[in-house]
Amino acid sequence: MRARGSITPARLRWLLGALFLALAVPSALLVLHTREQLQWESLHRHRQLAEDAVQRIDAQVQRWIDVEEARGYADYGFLTVSGDPARGLGVQRSPLSAFPPQSEIPGLLGWFQVDAGGQFSSPLLPVSEDDSQALVMAGEELAQRQALHDSLYEVLGRNSLVERRRARSLADADGTEIDGLDARQQMQAANEIREAEAVPAYAPSQAAFDRLNVAEPKAELGKLAESDAQSGARVSAEEERAERKMSSAPPSSALAQQARSKRVETSVVPELLGRDEAAAKDDAPPPLRIFESELDPFELARLDSEHFLLFRRVWREGQRSIQGALIDSDAFLRELAGSSYSGGALAEMSLLDVRWQGHSIRRFGATGDALPARDGRALHRARLSSPLGDMELSWTVLRLPPGPGAVLVGWAGAVLFAVLLLGFLLLYRLALRQLKLARQQQDFVSAVSHELKTPLTSIRMYAELLRAGWATEAKRVEYYAFIHDESERLSRLIANVLQLARLERDELRLELRPQRVDSLFDMLVSRVRGQIEGAGFEASFALDPACADLQLQVDADALVQILINLVDNALKFSATAQRRRVEVGVAPVGKELVAFSVRDFGAGVPASQRRRIFQLFVRGGNELTRETSGTGIGLALVQQLARAMGGEVECVAAQPGAEFCLRLPRVQIA
Repeated sequence: MRARGSITPARLRWLLGALFLALAVPSALLVLHTREQLQWESLHRHRQLAEDAVQRIDAQVQRWIDVEEARGYADYGFLTVSGDPARGLGVQRSPLSAFPPQSEIPGLLGWFQVDAGGQFSSPLLPVSEDDSQALVMAGEELAQRQALHDSLYEVLGRNSLVERRRARSLADADGTEIDGLDARQQMQAANEIREAEAVPAYAPSQAAFDRLNVAEPKAELGKLAESDAQSGARVSAEEERAERKMSSAPPSSALAQQARSKRVETSVVPELLGRDEAAAKDDAPPPLRIFESELDPFELARLDSEHFLLFRRVWREGQRSIQGALIDSDAFLRELAGSSYSGGALAEMSLLDVRWQGHSIRRFGATGDALPARDGRALHRARLSSPLGDMELSWTVLRLPPGPGAVLVGWAGAVLFAVLLLGFLLLYRLALRQLKLARQQQDFVSAVSHELKTPLTSIRMYAELLRAGWATEAKRVEYYAFIHDESERLSRLIANVLQLARLERDELRLELRPQRVDSLFDMLVSRVRGQIEGAGFEASFALDPACADLQLQVDADALVQILINLVDNALKFSATAQRRRVEVGVAPVGKELVAFSVRDFGAGVPASQRRRIFQLFVRGGNELTRETSGTGIGLALVQQLARAMGGEVECVAAQPGAEFCLRLPRVQIA
């Protein structure tokens, strides 16, 4: 019965498990917190990359817009004035009349102008036959210009910005080819088309431009946040507040927006209308006219046809005109966002969503291709400067890198967990072994006490009888023999205990010397015969002649002690056997070993116990109630002494009984 509060294996497991959790849980939380912190640092670093991308994109847009803002009123005509006023002015084609159109703005299809009467024109084609001196070009080019002119007109008409009409090519003017026509004839053909397709001039056609960017109000930040939530973006309250703050702050290039305002310019244009026919025939230079124009800053609108429209309002002599350019949105967005975004670390882990007035119009991934909406965490959101104030760039994290050092932290956490787990497993095994050893030592103390008490009591009793003179002469011989046997038994017990102590302290020093097998056998017979016969058993000794002259490298005393312990074990565990016999034999095993065997005819040893019985202090049953005597160290001592001499001992099954075999290597004689 264990003492109350003593440590048991179950209590040990609970104690070590609680201690393991007390160390592992804080360590795991620390590792997770560190990884989360590194992840937030990575998020902040990529957010800074997104901010830098916005700055680059916005700066690029402002450079494009600055180029367009610098264009004068007269640049939107087919002809423009060039030269130095002091030396004389001349007329040449407008830079916007180049074909195909040349512009830094990606996707720009062409420029146009809508006058105060709602009449559409483009720098691609002249507006008067007086421009004939600048019209000389191949018929194929003129047809291509006309086609692009009609395409611009068609897009604006489809979006209700100009009055739509049937488009005709120059080749249809009189049913003849135009390649063979001279410049004046080409101009006449163009004028015939314009006169046939002319629409009444009316100012209300410009009202459609005034309604651009007003029909749908800009989404507020709260609506944008709601849109993000509906699209699956999971943003915490702290992130949302930070994003609102960043979204409300314009980029640094927004200073350009504040600087953009109306400007007044003085323009010199050729006065082509109203020239008399004689002057035109004489090819006299057209008169020039100087006037002031008031130009509004450019605006950008997105049409229902998904084109972008860059336009401005221009006032001249109280008349308002609309000047602008039509832009293909796909090419524009690819260059605007895709080229500045793809190919970097930001593109590998995020999705760029381009919004217009709060609605998503294009998404870009790592390759710049359009991607479907995905769930993620908002990274950064910012509006561009005017005239792209309705355009917003929003980055969503799809795959956030772990950040620098996160891999090291992960490995450190895994190693720490493995070390803790392995350490506690080893600690548990060590503690379990110590508990087992403590229990075995308790059993050993009980066994030794019992083994010492019984012979000492007997020796003391017979010694008192002899001293008192109560024994007869015949009894004296018997008493002396009994005292001698019990003394031998005590000597063997004490020798085993001392030998085991030396082995445990690694202080055992054996004197290994070559010994003949027949000499060792004779010595063993003389030492164990009396032990066997004195216990009332029949002794049998057998030496195989094949190994009589062989030699073994052994310590004779250690070998005798091994055989005495094996014989003593056989006597104890076959005391109740029907056949009281112990057989001791020596025989060769193969060409390298010699086996010493001790067999009894008792109950034998179960197969599950044949290896375990050589462990220290292992004995079945409670030591205080054991029927057989013993301390549980005899067979353990036998195994250690055998291994010290290079041999091995084992228990094999015998019917009936058990047989212990000690195998020792023989000495090879050259």
